[in-house]
Amino acid sequence: MNPARSLNAQGDGRPEIHAQILRALEIVHSPRSSNVLRQDASRYLEEVRSEEEAPYHGFGLASAKEQSAIVRHYGLSLLDYAVRHRWEECTSEQSKMLRDWVVVLSHNTVEEDPPYITNKVAEIWVEIAKRSWGLGWMDMDELLLHLWDASMAQKALVLTILEILSEEVFGNDDTTAALRGSDLNRACVEIFTPADVLSEHFPTRETTINIRYGTQGWIFHMAELLDWCTRDGKIDGNQQICAVKTLFTFRSVIGWIIPRALVTTHSVHRICACLAASNMPIQLAAVDALYSLYNRSRFSEDDFKDLVGPMFKQETTNLLQRLYEWLTVDPTDIDETKYLLLKKFSEMVFNIGRLLEERPSFVPDGSDLTGFFNLLLSIMKSPSLHVSIPALHLWVKLLSSDKIGNSPTIMALIGDLLDTCSQRLIRFESLPEDSDNPSILFLNEDIDTMPEKHAFLGNYARFCNQIVELVVQKQPIDALYHILGQADHVLDHVYDGEPAFQASTYTKSSVPHLRIDAQFTVIEAALKGCLKWLTSSENPTIGHEHEVMISNLQVWCDRLLGLTFEDPLIKERVIQLAVGFAIGPLKRNARFAFKVFDFILDTRCPAYPAHMAYSDAVKDLQAFSLHQLQRLAMRFPDYLVTIFDEVERKVMSVSQSVASDEQTRARYSSVLFIIMHRATSVDAAPREARLDQFLQPMINQWQDNGLSRSLSSFDYFSRLLGLGDLQRYLSSRAVHKVQDWSSHPLDDEGKALQTHMQSALDALPLRATKTILSVSVERLDQGSQPYDMACRLWHKNIPLILPNLLQFISQSQAFHDPASWTGLPPEMQDVVRRILTDRFWQVGISQGSRDEFYAKVGDTKTTMEGFASSIRATVRTVRETGYRLLYYMSLLGEHFYSFEELPGPLSRALFTDACALSPHQMAILVDMIRPIIDNCPETSRRHFLPPILSALFERLDQKASSEWERIEERSKAAAENDDLTNEMKDESILRQLTMASVMLVVGLLEPGNPNPPPAPEVLSDQVNGDAVEHPAETTRKFILQTPEILKPLILFCTHALRMRDTRACSLIARVLRSLVPEFAGNGPVEPDVREFISAEVLKSCITSLHDPYFVELQKDFAQLIASILISYTPRTNTPKQILLSLPGMSLERVDRAVRHLDKARQNSRQQRAIALDLLEGFRGVAIHEQGKLPKPDPKKLRSAMQEKYMTVEVQANGKVKGEGSPDLGGIADMFG
Repeated sequence: MNPARSLNAQGDGRPEIHAQILRALEIVHSPRSSNVLRQDASRYLEEVRSEEEAPYHGFGLASAKEQSAIVRHYGLSLLDYAVRHRWEECTSEQSKMLRDWVVVLSHNTVEEDPPYITNKVAEIWVEIAKRSWGLGWMDMDELLLHLWDASMAQKALVLTILEILSEEVFGNDDTTAALRGSDLNRACVEIFTPADVLSEHFPTRETTINIRYGTQGWIFHMAELLDWCTRDGKIDGNQQICAVKTLFTFRSVIGWIIPRALVTTHSVHRICACLAASNMPIQLAAVDALYSLYNRSRFSEDDFKDLVGPMFKQETTNLLQRLYEWLTVDPTDIDETKYLLLKKFSEMVFNIGRLLEERPSFVPDGSDLTGFFNLLLSIMKSPSLHVSIPALHLWVKLLSSDKIGNSPTIMALIGDLLDTCSQRLIRFESLPEDSDNPSILFLNEDIDTMPEKHAFLGNYARFCNQIVELVVQKQPIDALYHILGQADHVLDHVYDGEPAFQASTYTKSSVPHLRIDAQFTVIEAALKGCLKWLTSSENPTIGHEHEVMISNLQVWCDRLLGLTFEDPLIKERVIQLAVGFAIGPLKRNARFAFKVFDFILDTRCPAYPAHMAYSDAVKDLQAFSLHQLQRLAMRFPDYLVTIFDEVERKVMSVSQSVASDEQTRARYSSVLFIIMHRATSVDAAPREARLDQFLQPMINQWQDNGLSRSLSSFDYFSRLLGLGDLQRYLSSRAVHKVQDWSSHPLDDEGKALQTHMQSALDALPLRATKTILSVSVERLDQGSQPYDMACRLWHKNIPLILPNLLQFISQSQAFHDPASWTGLPPEMQDVVRRILTDRFWQVGISQGSRDEFYAKVGDTKTTMEGFASSIRATVRTVRETGYRLLYYMSLLGEHFYSFEELPGPLSRALFTDACALSPHQMAILVDMIRPIIDNCPETSRRHFLPPILSALFERLDQKASSEWERIEERSKAAAENDDLTNEMKDESILRQLTMASVMLVVGLLEPGNPNPPPAPEVLSDQVNGDAVEHPAETTRKFILQTPEILKPLILFCTHALRMRDTRACSLIARVLRSLVPEFAGNGPVEPDVREFISAEVLKSCITSLHDPYFVELQKDFAQLIASILISYTPRTNTPKQILLSLPGMSLERVDRAVRHLDKARQNSRQQRAIALDLLEGFRGVAIHEQGKLPKPDPKKLRSAMQEKYMTVEVQANGKVKGEGSPDLGGIADMFG
């Protein structure tokens, strides 16, 4: 770039270059150009950018008004490239020339220019500002004000510059801005804020370097312009554009500006005036700006009164109510812009209400809170659940508040709140998608995928439940009377307008069931509130009112138990509600609990085996009833044990009459086991002796020599499962030649094999042991008498069970390895994978609905596919029941972990053949192992965890890496028109495995994770091996000091940085960042790990940084790279050597980055910026920026609040509910 060239010399020099550029642009944009010519022209235009004279050509083209907008935009792109990529090479004269050029172009802007021209000029201005404003460029503010005083086009340009500047400095994590540290932040505050406000807030600030021009500040100018645009109510096109741009700039600035600046410039008043403008673009921009203002976390009392207080004035609440009523949207013909405004309006009101809930004492006297709460109630009643949910969430916050929740203004509205929540607790997801219900129509518009819909509706129902609970807690007598009255009406008219029940037409989503389910859900929420009221120590109303309440509840529940229904699902809901009464408000009445217990045992449904849907519902009812019996037995063992003989006779009678398999009979027996085990009112010794007798037959099965022999080889194991003839049968039927198994009928021998499989599975001790062991240890406090008894009972039996249990797990996993199937010829090896590949439905990928999938699975039971499904189910049951038994044993603490000989065999059983499992099956294994690791007592870590964790991470690394490589290879080989459904399923499942593995790593290594609670200890003479005491240490510290675990774990993390799952990679990068400083010392482990991280982890980071797929994670990778350079370059040259191996990287550039990083140790944003600047030429480019994909439609983008409501189980405080221990018990029901 030649600095001697004049700004007005664009007509001189090399006109042939201009002509070539014009010709190349014409070829690129002409539809008649061939691909070869277009590619050559594009290549030429790319090469021009790197020429020394490119900025000169750029200015010449950009300032040539006679040229087309396409030519001028290309000229601007040349200037933009010079600023972004060659600024450091420029002399001070060249830098000034670029600044002067952009100022000239800014003054030449006219209203007729396309937006992409003016936006590009603004972007170049800001790019220059980020590099030189406050350094060599001191008069920028003055130049902007001169532009402001010109035409409306210049005003719009200035607003765009200010908006982009604010976003780059405060909003985006911009690399160039971050390299300046806080200089640009201070400069923006300086020029936006009125001088008197700055003097008031920062009386001692540095003023020797003056970068502002005038005293008013840009907030003042923006407020004045906004007032001019909307003052007379008649808004033309230019005024609308200018008002919208001003509001966009306000939105960007309002989150960081000093609040007093908004007060002194009357900005909020002028933004609120835009809400009455009857102009949707302006109203939408105003709502966005107000949302940003009230999304701020803190206001002083004075700022609250001046900025938030006006929103509670009567004139404002009236304006907001009128605007909301005007925003009514027809669900059958949705106006997208209006609907978007309505949703944003609701979120804005939420933010205002949140501030009210947090600081009610700051609200000025005379505020119209009644009007605001009525507005909030109106929004909550909106037929659009997306519009309604912010208001619903806010009502939970308000009712929960000790400061405002009991105010008369709110209490006057709780009747409406109760009615609305009762109406909204219907299961919307069970209504047909083509329903004409307005809420369903809006849902279909707002949500595309079923998981998001379920998560959203789950959060909506949770908020409704919380409101009902809070209302009942505040006014229990009146609220419960109202709710139970509604329920009586529903129960009396449940089949009104609907046909009578028929098993032949049975459906789980019948209207009568949905009616009862919704009403019972309201009652269950009310019972929670009632129970809190009854047990509240602060409630002075005790005695008579409590007695009346409990008496009325029991009378109502007695009536419920006397009703008769034929629908199995309705029977299930009746049982569930009755148990809720028994263990809730009526928990002191053990006789009533027994009445419910007896009612459950007497609940029957006639059998109609020809009607599959009905029969499945009856089976579900039986399983549910057993679970409820177990709950009652756990809650009332001391009463039930007093009538144990009667209970035992009744339970065994029912078991014999209805239980069709050993598993069900074991579950009935478990009810009796629970009573005897947990009844602390009876002497422990006779109870323990009886429980011992109860367990003995089951233990004898585990010790049977025939069982041990059957588990000694694959062939014997196959016979044990009833699959001894399977390989011969498959070969004789040549199943590998059958293309469509689901249409190939199963012959008689195949059906006989199916039956034999089920009988063989029922005869195994696995499921009965799981049932009894689960009720022995679940929901028991460590140290309680039942827990101690369970420890004694199982301590002596675990060694008798474990050898064969480990063999069950080992053989069931080896079953997935085709090499084990020696009886099949080589050409049939793929049949093994086909048989053992689970079928399951995935939303957004699988064809058809979930119900259609299950119907298809049911229809293929008597086909070859159904036969394969039976094999899968048998092996899966064995494998996952084995996992579950290990989990239950882990709850016994040292009674499981202290066996010195356990870790090796356990590790081999779990992981020797783990890679033969599918990714989905391995994800289940990972989820199972997590609580077993977490439950390990500290005293057992050193002997138990190393063999388990080292083998686990070796297998995870092997499996996940190979599967991602396979996905990548298949993706590269895929043709354009290939059906990628199976590939999408496989990738989705692999993501589940990757995420499960990464979450395991996070749980183990996340700093600050507490240790699990100490497990009960076993005396050293009670177990094999002596109990050894170790100093208290976290699991993280233990792993970092154990090379046997650390090596495979870090290797997995390194490879995970390249796995194409952005969420998993982000988490792994965060974990690795936390590990880097741990190995900066000179301990025995540190040097080797440091060298590995310096080389391999750094290389993985750079590779992923270069990959366009990971463009959204570049900041995460940059932060990790910065951490490595900061922590390790003083001790090793390896990071520098890796960086210097990159093409074009110089030692001077690396050393400069390391020096800057050392100065920025406390500023993570600046660290990221330095790393990204160092690797600027190696960063990948987003796919949509490459032109391969269009950018998303802004109207379809969801706000942060909308995304939050689609996260599973958002609580009232905005947090996401954590995961509990894995429940694999019902996993077999999910697959075919």
